[in-house]
Amino acid sequence: MMPDDDSASFAGLALRPELLAALSALGYEEPTPIQRGAIPPLLEGRDLVGQAATGTGKTAAFALPLLQRLPAQRSGAAPMAAVLLPTRELAVQVSEAIHRYGRDLGVRVLPIYGGQPIPRQMRVLERGIDVVVATPGRALDHLGRGTLRFDAVEVVVLDEADEMLDMGFAEDIEALLDAMPAERQTVLFSATLPPRVDRIARRYLRDPIRIATGREVLAKGEAPRVRQQAYVVPRAHKPAALGRILDIEAPTAAIVFCRTRDAVDQLTESLNGRGYRAEALHGGMSQDQRDRAMGRLRNGTADLVVATDVAARGLDIKQLTHVVNYDVPASTDAYVHRIGRVGRAGREGVAITLAEPREYRMLTTLERAIKLRISIEKIPTVADLRARRLELTRAALEESLLEDDLSSFRVVVESLADEFDVMAIALAAVKLAHEASGAAAAEEEIPDVTPKSGRNEDARRQPREHRRGQPQSSGMTRLFVGLGRNAGIRPQDLVGAITGESQLRGRDIGAIEIADRFSLVEVPESAADHVLAALRATTVKGRKATVRRERDRGGPVR
Repeated sequence: MMPDDDSASFAGLALRPELLAALSALGYEEPTPIQRGAIPPLLEGRDLVGQAATGTGKTAAFALPLLQRLPAQRSGAAPMAAVLLPTRELAVQVSEAIHRYGRDLGVRVLPIYGGQPIPRQMRVLERGIDVVVATPGRALDHLGRGTLRFDAVEVVVLDEADEMLDMGFAEDIEALLDAMPAERQTVLFSATLPPRVDRIARRYLRDPIRIATGREVLAKGEAPRVRQQAYVVPRAHKPAALGRILDIEAPTAAIVFCRTRDAVDQLTESLNGRGYRAEALHGGMSQDQRDRAMGRLRNGTADLVVATDVAARGLDIKQLTHVVNYDVPASTDAYVHRIGRVGRAGREGVAITLAEPREYRMLTTLERAIKLRISIEKIPTVADLRARRLELTRAALEESLLEDDLSSFRVVVESLADEFDVMAIALAAVKLAHEASGAAAAEEEIPDVTPKSGRNEDARRQPREHRRGQPQSSGMTRLFVGLGRNAGIRPQDLVGAITGESQLRGRDIGAIEIADRFSLVEVPESAADHVLAALRATTVKGRKATVRRERDRGGPVR
């Protein structure tokens, strides 16, 4: 069970001053639920089983107590703590986090994993380390060579235990645990707790505390952090449907999961042909190729990665906004791991699943397992797509009118105005801008096979703030807010500002669209003037914003 006191601070967790200073410098204000639940018993030396997904703060939950027991002066070569985890990517991330938290303590931490030269790892191990962060295979390799000893280990952490077992590391983990002192603290974290994980816990942990993070409690008017939705699509139309959904959703960065390597390669080629900058990621690629693909997604030169589950394990992409299941996941555990990659740190995420008609019942099975509704949506029509593309063109033009210096183009307009009507000139310019964006591609209708059932009708009544990118609703008006993604604006910031300054409730607010330099938000037409006045008199995330009706130009742009 989790503690009831949600007001606890890191200072209230009795951490040493060096750790509190590091957390303050990193901008950490208060512990997450998994940290509040795990840190006190770990500081007491208890074994622990924690169920927590990636992105919930579990690294700090085990790293801070581990660093707490680090002696002031330690010169031993063998590590006093070991963290075992499934992938090199996760090993690097956890190692970096432990180093940041323990910098003022002088912690010596080393990640060891396959793909890195063993001699380099051996030299560091020989000089001595405090914490080793390792994948099981490489740790066992060093153990066999005698270059890594576990006789001084006081704490061992199994991070993402279910992933390690899925990858076939069960025997390696048991061999490593058997090589460690019996009198040690053992900590196990896992997003799911299937029987195979429970067997490891029963064998190697002593009377462990068990904690689990529940669903996050949302503030009034705040949208869920992960919007889960599905589309029922005939197999032959899945590539086109995915491209159309991505066009509507406009993700900042996305991972698309496929079952096989061949499917990854084929879909990557299809999406690149549609104009997306897509990168493939699967086990048939070298580690350098995979690193380059992920680097392009992180630095923004790629829009999305198409990956198999195995290749994407351990990845943490901060700017990730969408996860797409191109096929319905084979297990609930896989679905939980995938959607746990988005909706972190207060940001909204979107989880999309494409199901063939024969797979529809599998969606209901997933819902029962995760105890959450997966909204069944209709595939955007050609008309929806054209309206969306025109809207993006219009928004880009409006952004240019507001932000860019257009004086150098005045001579072109004035010379054309001698022969043509100004409206005709504007229409031609909009047409060229629209076509230059790649929006003139021909599209065919995709047959609608959405099941006609009571379940679907319930799903269609989801709040509008969960279904962005749709045409403007009847009775609603769209407001332009001159702050966007570059200012750190999130949907909940706009919802909070509006509900805090007007009589509207969160469910009264419609679709929200956030671009780099502006946002669009739907409110009831009857309340639009009041909302405009309220927003103009306040700030959004501490900043004043230009606010007006979207289609109200408010006179000439100067």
